[in-house]
Amino acid sequence: MHTANPRVVGRRRSLVLGTALTLALALSACTSGQAETPTGSPSGATKSGPITITFLQKQGDQQYFVDEANGAKAAAKELGNVTVKVVDLGTDAAKAISQVDLAVSQKTDGIVIVVPDQKIGPQVISAAKDAGIPLMAADDTISDASGAAAPFAGFDGTAMGNLVGKEAAALYLKSGWTAADTRVISAYKQDLATCKDRTTGAADAFTKALGGKEGPKVIDIGTDNSATDAQNKAGAVITGNSNVKHWVVWGCNDESETGVVTALQNSGVVAENINGVGLGAYLTCKDWNAGQTTGNKSSLFISGIEVGKAALTSIVALIRNGTPLPAKSIAKTAIVNSTNWKEAGVICT
Repeated sequence: MHTANPRVVGRRRSLVLGTALTLALALSACTSGQAETPTGSPSGATKSGPITITFLQKQGDQQYFVDEANGAKAAAKELGNVTVKVVDLGTDAAKAISQVDLAVSQKTDGIVIVVPDQKIGPQVISAAKDAGIPLMAADDTISDASGAAAPFAGFDGTAMGNLVGKEAAALYLKSGWTAADTRVISAYKQDLATCKDRTTGAADAFTKALGGKEGPKVIDIGTDNSATDAQNKAGAVITGNSNVKHWVVWGCNDESETGVVTALQNSGVVAENINGVGLGAYLTCKDWNAGQTTGNKSSLFISGIEVGKAALTSIVALIRNGTPLPAKSIAKTAIVNSTNWKEAGVICT
């Protein structure tokens, strides 16, 4: 157990966290949520000197998280005298816990964390709280032992899934396919609540958009949210459904969706018989950028840059000015395709 700084703890007790979104940086892509923010973050006195923020990310090699880290660094540069220490946690929950402990021992001023496993929420929140260090979750929500959610910057998973499902239904209906010769593949990390929210939202919106018509069977595929694993796991499903002519694909992220589409195309399914709707757009855009005919027809564009900026700006505002952390910073999203992705601002690397 780390010993809390009495002066910081005293400041912490005086804080009542609000629910309004307050960002020093004008982020047109963000709106505030209304969830109640748990207490426990320090406030009151300002810090005018150098500030160090530890930014812990799962799967830090994925393009979305690369963008998110760059967004945080950009915000730090604009705010001035702020250093961002980015740590890639991969998918290692134990590493996440040890890195929070390390950040505490190094007396970091604040922690932003994208957890590899939401189950470690109580442990990392407690470690930061005991040390009097503010902590904010990004992308995946976490809660303390009492069930109170940590301040959060990211997206509304169900709303995202709804947009994906609605787009998938529009493509399905436009194609004129029938339920009998079509299957839906839903690929996602099945023990991650965020992924469940997204894919359940997609399935619900897809069914609703059919207006009472019979829809194709949905096949769930468990993945680790990487393109390689999605591609590998889809192989057995494709082989077991060799009589299926048409495929609708969605997933928890661009990696899961594009991995399945790649597997379908590698198995001989032509692009015209695949309606894939990604989530992220940072991978689906690659086919569009190359002018390729592809089963990746659309994607929900989400900006990691804006989430990184929102989280960094919020936590620095707390440390410098005592501005309460927003309960939720929810970034807006939009469906893009091969005709409008550049205009929407998708970064395709």
